[in-house]
Amino acid sequence: MFKFKYIKLIIPLILMIFLQTCNQNRQKILLRQQDKTVLGLKHIKLRGKLRVSTDYNSTNYFIYKGRAMGFQYEMLKELAEHLDVRLELNVENDLQTAFSTLEAGDIDLIGMNLAVTKDRRDRFNFTLAHSQSKQVLIQRKSSQKNSIPIIRNQLELGEKSIHVQQASAYVERLENLSKEIGRGIAIEKVERIEVEELISKVSKGEINYTIADQNVAMVNKNYYPNIDTQTEISFPQDMAWALRKGSDELTEAVNEWLVGFKKTARYNQIYRKYFLSSRIEKRHNSEYFTLKSGKISKYDDLIKKNSKLIDWDWRLLSALVSQESHFDPNAKSWVGAFGLMQLMPETAFRYDVDEDSKPEDNLKAGAKHLKYLSRRLDKVLGDKTDKMKFLLASYNVGLGHILDARRLAKKNGQNPDLWQGSVDYYLLNKSKPEFYKDPVVKYGYCRGKEPYNYVKSILLIYDHYQNTVPLDETSSLE
Repeated sequence: MFKFKYIKLIIPLILMIFLQTCNQNRQKILLRQQDKTVLGLKHIKLRGKLRVSTDYNSTNYFIYKGRAMGFQYEMLKELAEHLDVRLELNVENDLQTAFSTLEAGDIDLIGMNLAVTKDRRDRFNFTLAHSQSKQVLIQRKSSQKNSIPIIRNQLELGEKSIHVQQASAYVERLENLSKEIGRGIAIEKVERIEVEELISKVSKGEINYTIADQNVAMVNKNYYPNIDTQTEISFPQDMAWALRKGSDELTEAVNEWLVGFKKTARYNQIYRKYFLSSRIEKRHNSEYFTLKSGKISKYDDLIKKNSKLIDWDWRLLSALVSQESHFDPNAKSWVGAFGLMQLMPETAFRYDVDEDSKPEDNLKAGAKHLKYLSRRLDKVLGDKTDKMKFLLASYNVGLGHILDARRLAKKNGQNPDLWQGSVDYYLLNKSKPEFYKDPVVKYGYCRGKEPYNYVKSILLIYDHYQNTVPLDETSSLE
């Protein structure tokens, strides 16, 4: 009888705990869903980053001489700085996938040249126009090799086969045009291929026609002189960015910024740089226009070789070299650091190199020093999750200052193995007397802002290289 009463008391308690757990789990799921679907401006500021999808091509986002560039990239970077958040780029050249990713809440904004159509407005929020452009037909000029006559009248598009991106505004325009002229147009919808690649196929004779925005077409005319871009198939259209339905607060904030920014000299400078500059052709034909060559710098092979010494992704080592010397073997800093890896004279002496050493020797010495620092850190880090950040900071400012920052973190009840919000804070403030005069500090004053920014800069450059350059080597990070 006693056992039965005991069980009767326990069962409601178990049920209550079970229901509370279910409610907590349901609340967590709802919060996650809310984070993906509502996401107002305050959520993004709290998160500290704006997640954007853009396309990798010769106008919107690309790498040139080791540096990230592009019309959309520079505009989006200006927006993120205005919002005081970090820009997180996701490269997606397939429009249908980009739209799906936006609807799923995995990104906040699609930063591309998106024509604003009625169907799209029904599905998404759109910003004010960041630019305007017409749609034009891309075809090959008549020549001995190409006997297909040039199309100048839209009526002549009937029965023609035109290749365009699936989910692009070009599909909708061609469908409407087909009805307008009363003749069918064979619309070949292609997946996972970028507009500029289709333009290249027209130039090579692999396909006869595609459609592009006029400003993009004019840029590509510099690259493919045998293409014709004069036949317009639409009126001027607004080009804008897309956001999820319901993200009205963020849309309003972006619009407010766009109105002001488009009136600035900076906006005109960015637009001219990517659509009107006389340097466009030179940039495209450069050996270090990564989109076409796959190269970051002339030292790619040496960097790949030395990255194996430290078991790094070669693109990470390239990011470090880019930050240190911008791939200039003759670079020399005001404190005396020199070469591709910007070795200090005392460090260089340890590895038997000097200012007259070859670039490959400078690279090898820098890799050896990274390996040395890595082994030292292995002995002090209990949790190696943030080891790369500790290693990069140590390479920049010296291991001693990093160990000091760890001691300060530990003394103040923080995790000495955690970089962000712990050790980086004490390193950043190690130029202040109340920090560098603390009894646990052994290496004194440090201009902590430099290594603090150094780590962020290299990891940002590495993100760009990961977005745009294939790994093509078997390698792993420490």
